[in-house]
Amino acid sequence: MDRSPYESHRNSIAGDAHLAGPTIQARDIHGGVHLHAPAPRTVPQQLPPVPGHFVNRRAELADLDALAGRRGDAAAGAVPLIVVNGPAGIGKTTLVARWLRGRAADFPDGLLYADLRGHTPDGAAAPGEVLGRFLRALGAVSVPADLAEQTSEWRTRSAGLKVAVLLDNAFTAAQVRPLLPVGPGSVTVVTSRSRLTGLVLDGAAFHRLHGIGPADAVELLSHGIGAARVSGELADARRIVDLCAGLPLAVCLAAARLASRPRQRVAALAEALAPDADGLAALDIEGETTVRKALDATYATLAPDAALLYRRLGPLPLTAFDPLTAAAACARPARWAEDRLDQLTEANLLEATGPDNGGRGPGYRFHDLVRVHARALGDADTSDGGADTTLRRVCDWFLHCATAAQARLTAAQLVLARDYLHPPVDLPPPFTDDAGAIRWLDTRRHDLMTLLRAAADRGWHALAWQTADAMWPLFLRMRHYDLWIEAYDIGLAAARADGDPRAERQMLNSGAIGLTAARRFDAAVVRYEESRRAARAAGDVRDEGQALLGIGRSHREAGRPEAAVPYLERAIALWDACGYRRGTALARTVLGEIALAARDAEGAAERFAQARAVHAEVGDTHDAARNQALLGRARAMGGDHRGGAAEMDGALAVFTSSGAVLWQARTLEMLGDSAHERGDHRAAAALHTRALACYELTSPADAGRLRDATGAPPPPTGSEAADAPGSAPPGTDAAGQAPPDAPRR
Repeated sequence: MDRSPYESHRNSIAGDAHLAGPTIQARDIHGGVHLHAPAPRTVPQQLPPVPGHFVNRRAELADLDALAGRRGDAAAGAVPLIVVNGPAGIGKTTLVARWLRGRAADFPDGLLYADLRGHTPDGAAAPGEVLGRFLRALGAVSVPADLAEQTSEWRTRSAGLKVAVLLDNAFTAAQVRPLLPVGPGSVTVVTSRSRLTGLVLDGAAFHRLHGIGPADAVELLSHGIGAARVSGELADARRIVDLCAGLPLAVCLAAARLASRPRQRVAALAEALAPDADGLAALDIEGETTVRKALDATYATLAPDAALLYRRLGPLPLTAFDPLTAAAACARPARWAEDRLDQLTEANLLEATGPDNGGRGPGYRFHDLVRVHARALGDADTSDGGADTTLRRVCDWFLHCATAAQARLTAAQLVLARDYLHPPVDLPPPFTDDAGAIRWLDTRRHDLMTLLRAAADRGWHALAWQTADAMWPLFLRMRHYDLWIEAYDIGLAAARADGDPRAERQMLNSGAIGLTAARRFDAAVVRYEESRRAARAAGDVRDEGQALLGIGRSHREAGRPEAAVPYLERAIALWDACGYRRGTALARTVLGEIALAARDAEGAAERFAQARAVHAEVGDTHDAARNQALLGRARAMGGDHRGGAAEMDGALAVFTSSGAVLWQARTLEMLGDSAHERGDHRAAAALHTRALACYELTSPADAGRLRDATGAPPPPTGSEAADAPGSAPPGTDAAGQAPPDAPRR
């Protein structure tokens, strides 16, 4: 029996050693090791900031300490689950954020946060939306489209970590359960207006949060308007905090109003907050009445432009805003919006969320009760077209930015025309390079999806499919499968409703590529067949070829190579006839991969050589190098080991220079396979070890596959990748998905 080449020199790393980044574990390595690795994963620190005026709550903080200890001791390895419930505006989020920040050292793998939007008119956050964010924060290369797979991946990744998870504003126990981490040493805290007693079955401990005491409320008021002013009218100050019913939000709003009117007597605000004459209580079960009175009083003090921005932002379906979005909403310059956002923040009507992830400055959000107030005012304001006009301006702004990113990131592909109702003439896109463009798309993906859904709901069909089209580089690069499939389902319906056949074919092809990438091959074939029929009806030969290539690629990925070949050959014939040479090269590459898998070295080499020549001719360096590597493997398989290795080495140099880590891994693996076939087991082991180091960065499934195939030792630190589903042979993309270079047009 053949011995694994690893058995003669297996080594180990013992103790509590922790290895980060690309790691090579081998005895002998021949040749240089070139790894272009991304920066080490940043430990997520997602908790909202704690206001500087946080007061007391020492007893509540001690209660949380006790609950965490008690639940952690209840069962070996149990992960504490604490539910903090109480009325809106009572300070649940601030309390928990303060408590977790104080224990940050206990959670070295990160502090995760999600607003579950349990009490917003736009509906609660879906578990899949949150899981996608958490998995990427923990370094996932890609996220499955299916919720069950996402949950499994989340449990696998969190099992070896110590993380704190704050699930804010939850609505039901069912919404929470898929999001619970399983790693010993972790903790989950849920905040909700509801008691969520269903979580008893999950071992939850409960803490009911009450309002702050009168002394603490007066101290909080003093933070806002100064101790001297409070002491000068102490009786009226106490009356105000009494009317605020112990709600920190209401006290902060009252302080903001007084701070904006330094000459107003404190007694005047106390009168404004008094209960209504018809006997409506100043405090109801959820505190909304108290806060509404405070919000009305604060809103009345705003300058006209700040009040306008407040009304414009309120009805928008976005959870957060940046200055450019605010500017677009009001059709004003960015500096105008920045100044008014500052005014709203000073008035405690907006919360600053810290530096915006898109790199454009600070972000802002409403407390959910403040949003309800702002939405009501915005819906009632019909000036300048009302709330629908504001929404359309923001939709057009996001479409403008996404289209600019698309033109930069996929410049070789045709961008269909855009129909702007409100062209953003004075607001440049918030990025200037490729990295900024993909970062903007990724950090704004949920906003883009929200606006896409809103456009479809309002019958803005052209806007809906154009927004989906503009998101193409996001899905191509970042592989958000669930959003990818949903976006093009919505886009397809919108294109059909818009009566635009070309857009319909674009949506069919884009969605089918997403289905293939998500390994839903049969569904992808159905979608490609629809595209093929539509292309034939329109007489679009190039699009028909694209559909044929997609069908062939889907069959090949599904393990049906014999079914794939006729479609690929037909695509080549059509594209030869219309002169689309790059398309013929892509189809020949797939045919070559089929031949290579069947160990038809001569047939594979012929197709790879043809494809390489065309890609080089059209200036496609990456695909030319891909075919060079595959050609080298075919030549080595046919017995020309020296010539094949030279081709693969040449391709490896291109991938090393460009930082294409996935194809560095594929090429190193093929070099290792070739070395093994010629009997050089030591070189094969070294090359496979280098390939593993690259796969750990880009394709955990491939790392597991190669480790199983070669008998290599498991990762020394318990790799997160070990349990990732799926595997893929060389020549496919990460996790066995279709390569991202398939043309849509």
